[in-house]
Amino acid sequence: MPNYRSAIAACAFFAATTVFAQQPSHTAPAPTRTTLDLTVVKPESVGFSSDRLERLHALIQDEVDHQQLAGAITLLARHGKVVDFRTYGKRDLATGMPMTADTIFRDYSMTKPVTGVAMMILYEEGKWLPSDPISKFIPELAHLKVYKGKDVDGKMILADAEHTPTVGELMSHTAGFSYDRFGLPEVGAIYREKQVMQSKNLQEMIEKISTIPLNYQPGKGWMYSVSMDVEGYIIEKLSGQSLPDFYRDHIFTPLGMKDAAFYVAADKRNRFATNYRYDDAQKQIIALPTESGIPTDYTAQPTMPSGGGGLTSTIEDYYRFASMLANGGTLNGKRILAPSTVKLMSTNHVPEPVINGQYGQFGIGLSQMRPGFGYGYNCAVIYDPPAAGLTDGKGTFFWDGAAGTWFWVDPTNDIVFVGMIQRMSGPDNHPLEYKAHATVYQALTDPSK
Repeated sequence: MPNYRSAIAACAFFAATTVFAQQPSHTAPAPTRTTLDLTVVKPESVGFSSDRLERLHALIQDEVDHQQLAGAITLLARHGKVVDFRTYGKRDLATGMPMTADTIFRDYSMTKPVTGVAMMILYEEGKWLPSDPISKFIPELAHLKVYKGKDVDGKMILADAEHTPTVGELMSHTAGFSYDRFGLPEVGAIYREKQVMQSKNLQEMIEKISTIPLNYQPGKGWMYSVSMDVEGYIIEKLSGQSLPDFYRDHIFTPLGMKDAAFYVAADKRNRFATNYRYDDAQKQIIALPTESGIPTDYTAQPTMPSGGGGLTSTIEDYYRFASMLANGGTLNGKRILAPSTVKLMSTNHVPEPVINGQYGQFGIGLSQMRPGFGYGYNCAVIYDPPAAGLTDGKGTFFWDGAAGTWFWVDPTNDIVFVGMIQRMSGPDNHPLEYKAHATVYQALTDPSK
């Protein structure tokens, strides 16, 4: 009974704080789920059209048929009920191994929301505040410089940071950090030269980052970055656990994410999807012989676990994680976060001048900061769908990964979607993700159910 009351309370929170993007006269029915069930129900029972969902199937199958994807899995649920769960194509093209529901994928940047939840767990324990300077936890980052261009001799011009980046800025990608392939070319070159993401451990990573200038003054831009890897270091310091152990004890085990990890154990390797990349010359995907830029072959626990991109999981694992967030921080009687904490994480925290382009245009792929579209803590947020040019419900939050995986949680319509593919940075990765949003919402013909 206590667990039942907790679930009802969490669902009441979402029902009270969200409205339909299209402003219908009714309100979204409050979820009443207390357990996760993968049984597929008739789409019409929760407002979807079976006929219209065929457009989603055709979209994914067309990618497979035209050798843009080896395979895929998609899972769509509403009100905690799975209405569509489908596999496509192959896990491995060379062997002909079919895609199966228990295939293990590289999550890459879909690790970031998991790291966000880990940070929010520590937030609930009173161990940090969004306004805290990151130097409070990482003294090495107390005196960061900001890149301001080059002088006539080609030497970098550096300025003092107006303030030390805060934890809130770290978690919203507004701190000023970047990756080697994103951000200002001159700064990215230093990330590459120092091989930041190839560090032997998180401490070495921090030491390297401390010598690299920020791309802009903290809070005056948005840039895809190593911020979530820095969060991983903070998690270890504040918890006293390694990042893999903290995830296992506080997220994976309570939620029943039995295959989620930073590596794939020997007895599970036969379920690990082959990774591919799109070859422009051949106009098709080809197998990757090594992990592209990732210093691991996933055979053992890494010495530098990446909070920004190191996890592997099955679609069921990630659906469990996303369902916990959709259910206000609880699943199967296990509370990970309070509803108010999920709301804090999934609310836009990008400053309005950045959203409105005062400091330039920022984003990655089709995920561009703009009116109605921002970033919370470790996830993108659609806070005004019409302004953002999207049909999702208000408050939808989501993210994706370098190999094309993606997910979203729509608290207004009580929808969870997870898609898993194995194609590194293909030309259609981001468009496919957004096309999936379009084909899902056009199939939601009766939101009142």
